[in-house]
Amino acid sequence: MEQAERAGGIGIGAYIARHIREYGLLFALIAIMLFFQIVTGGVLLRPVNITNLFLQNSYIIIMALGMLLVIVGGNIDLSVGSVMGFIGALAAVMIVNWDLPVGVAMIGCLITGMAIGAVQGYFVAYWKIPSFIVTLAGMLVFRGLSLWLLAGQSIGPFPQSFQSLSTGFIPDLFGIGRPNGLALAVGVAAAVLLVWFGLRARAQNARYGIEDEPWGLFVFRNAIVAAALLFVTWKLAWFRGLPNVLLSMVVLTVIYVFVTERTTIGRRVYAVGGNAKAAKLSGIRTERLTFLTFVNMGLLAALAGLIFAARLNTATPKAGFAVELDVIAAVFIGGASMAGGSGKIVGAVVGAFIMGVMNNGMSILGIGIDYQQVIKGMVLLAAVFFDVYNKNKEA
Repeated sequence: MEQAERAGGIGIGAYIARHIREYGLLFALIAIMLFFQIVTGGVLLRPVNITNLFLQNSYIIIMALGMLLVIVGGNIDLSVGSVMGFIGALAAVMIVNWDLPVGVAMIGCLITGMAIGAVQGYFVAYWKIPSFIVTLAGMLVFRGLSLWLLAGQSIGPFPQSFQSLSTGFIPDLFGIGRPNGLALAVGVAAAVLLVWFGLRARAQNARYGIEDEPWGLFVFRNAIVAAALLFVTWKLAWFRGLPNVLLSMVVLTVIYVFVTERTTIGRRVYAVGGNAKAAKLSGIRTERLTFLTFVNMGLLAALAGLIFAARLNTATPKAGFAVELDVIAAVFIGGASMAGGSGKIVGAVVGAFIMGVMNNGMSILGIGIDYQQVIKGMVLLAAVFFDVYNKNKEA
């Protein structure tokens, strides 16, 4: 009888209740996309607009990967928007003014981003200065350095090889044209791999006696995600195929999922965020881990700065202004805890897409930026309230 109940609605309902964050995010993203698809008259999910969604939100998603690790570790980084703008300005000066090769300039910018993260991480980790203060100072410093570097003017345009970092598309290896054969093949392969890895994980959980989601829920969830992958790649195949930034986002997301869920260093970051004193007593070098999370954040902020500058084809003094708010909001909407110690990479990516779809949908509807800010603020507040409510309920 108990097995029958677990296979039926009661078991599924109880499992969803215990994992309401993960499933709530998935249902929220689907509901938001369906809503804007209806009210925009089908514009939201047109091929060109789906491509724009990836291009417009790529730098947010990339920085959200690093921000999640910083927040999971019990800190925060308010400087990412300013660092992003500063790196874009540095790239413009190096490529346009100094006529350096694009590859050399990009490597120099990425190293600079890591150095910035290292400096901020050093003060947070080893001098115990609150990350809020250190990165707030960094936000002001690098905003000022961007203005100084650009002399208050925009610099551009960039060569085509640099622009392709953001606006380029992966060639169709099959030579079909339209629909793009590579995009279709990638969509099918991604859906198959998703199901295969899911079945493999279930088999491992069963082998070790770990509780897993009910079979019906597993099938339902994977069917929705696989269908979404096939739908998106089908739409992209009828436009220009797979954007370069989409490949960058997917590769980085897979890497960070692996690091956070399958490696020792990833588990230790969660341990530090959950209880830094206990982690230190257990032999974890908490200072070094905190330092590395900021170095990683600097690297991703630099990469985002390059992508943003390539997309605009110019570096402007206002680039990156208030972007840190969207990045932090994406992480919290994605289920990360303000107290640290919890949160998932996939959740941060979904949170970034929720913010991106809302921005895009409201822009299509002609909603003013003032109302957009109010709505995004209310969504962020609701996400944090939901997190606090669930924690109090569990306690």
